[in-house]
Amino acid sequence: MDHIEFDPKPAQGRKNWVVTAALLTAGMIIGFVVASDLGWLSNGHAVPDSSAVAPQASPPIVRPVSTAPQPILGGANQTFVDIARSVKPAVVNIYATKSGRGEGSGGTPFDDPLFRKFFGDEFFRKFEHPKEKKERGLGSGVIVDSNGLIITNNHVVGKADEIRVTLSDKREFKAKLIGTDPKTDVAVVKIEATGLPTVSWADSDKLEVGEFVLAVGNPFGLTQTVTLGIVSALGRAAGIAEYEDFIQTDAAINPGNSGGALVNVRGELVGINTAIFSQSGGNMGIGFAVPSNMAQSIMGQLVQTGKVVRGWLGVSIQELTPELASQFGITETKGVLVSDVMEDSPAKKAGFERADVIVEYDGKPMDSPTHLRNAVAQTPVGKKVVVKIIRDKKAKTIDLTIVEQPKSMSQSGEEDGGDSATPTGILSSLDVRELNEELTSRYGLKSSERGVVIVRVKAGSTAEEMGVREGDIVLEINRQAVTSVKAFERIANKLPKDQAVLLLLKRQGRTIYLTLRP
Repeated sequence: MDHIEFDPKPAQGRKNWVVTAALLTAGMIIGFVVASDLGWLSNGHAVPDSSAVAPQASPPIVRPVSTAPQPILGGANQTFVDIARSVKPAVVNIYATKSGRGEGSGGTPFDDPLFRKFFGDEFFRKFEHPKEKKERGLGSGVIVDSNGLIITNNHVVGKADEIRVTLSDKREFKAKLIGTDPKTDVAVVKIEATGLPTVSWADSDKLEVGEFVLAVGNPFGLTQTVTLGIVSALGRAAGIAEYEDFIQTDAAINPGNSGGALVNVRGELVGINTAIFSQSGGNMGIGFAVPSNMAQSIMGQLVQTGKVVRGWLGVSIQELTPELASQFGITETKGVLVSDVMEDSPAKKAGFERADVIVEYDGKPMDSPTHLRNAVAQTPVGKKVVVKIIRDKKAKTIDLTIVEQPKSMSQSGEEDGGDSATPTGILSSLDVRELNEELTSRYGLKSSERGVVIVRVKAGSTAEEMGVREGDIVLEINRQAVTSVKAFERIANKLPKDQAVLLLLKRQGRTIYLTLRP
């Protein structure tokens, strides 16, 4: 048999490797024990031991970040995850379809008889008879009753021929329109279903700037989207609806969010997302929502009667600026200034007067015309309310009963006589004339209007800067009635040159106070 000899070198290499590995292992064990004794190991991060001598540059303390949900301040130990989980099932997609007519030919390039002869009459009928087209809208809604009542925006479902609702569980229903209120942009629809998830109402009057809020909706058709922000302002008027008291938020709101839920950290409905302020069509950090108290009040009336009835006080009002407050001897600008009292109104019968300052209505302080207007509108018809005012620097209380707001409100002017005049002094920048048929037509005034009208405001004058306009009717100067051009001239020429002047003007059927300073 063959004799096989083994080379001793490989065996020797294996022996050396085993010895080396054993020494390394022992060194690591000794190093770990020493490090533990010196306090260098704490939760896997280097932390200097307080009993040891500190090195020249101590390593930073690093703590692991917990992955557990953290409680939200003021949220009753709820997390944003909990809030989103509870609210999302009650927010729905709304698809509204409206029939329309396409645009006709209205004169096509083929109207020439030669073209008509060549193509034939049948071809041209396609242009002469517009085809019917469908306009589709997309928005959101919030289930507020387990039996299928859903609140949304008027601009989402108003005038729609068909409304379809898709729930979070993908079920789809055809919805019935219960009612709409364009003046607040609120609408209510209903689907035939029971046992639906809902969102409870919150008291939006208790909402404060700086509170966390979540907007839940379907922006751009992306279902069940949740965004986070804070309440950035309250009582906003954005020129979107007639009655506005919007909640402003920086929670991202985009097209498709309209009608969706704005909820607080308790998962309660504080508002209905309505609009965005944007120059690009997308979110720019300013969104508006109808407060829950207003939305709930409107919804209740739509469900019960199918229409909205608003209360009426019967006064024209404006903001009480510092300049106006000083004219009336009021030290603070809190309150709403009454610029006119309408005939046959509750205010007139109760004894309201021009220049009254309303500081409290039905037990609530009033700080802006918008606030008062909304409060009166939401007052049930027939309710007796107490209004606190300041008149001639003295506090006064007036009791009255709110009536239903009339469909049309108007007020006729007083009969005067005279020609024209150009005053001196602080009002010298104004040219005024007696109202006649030509001036009434020029300024679009009612034929029943009488009085002194401003026909020119000097460019760059104080009057122009303070907002006096051509076509304004002058009713008073420093609380003195202007019954004619001669009366205007007499009063104006006696005004001190170094004192402010208070004007009461009538503009487009409304009366306003303006202060002119020398």
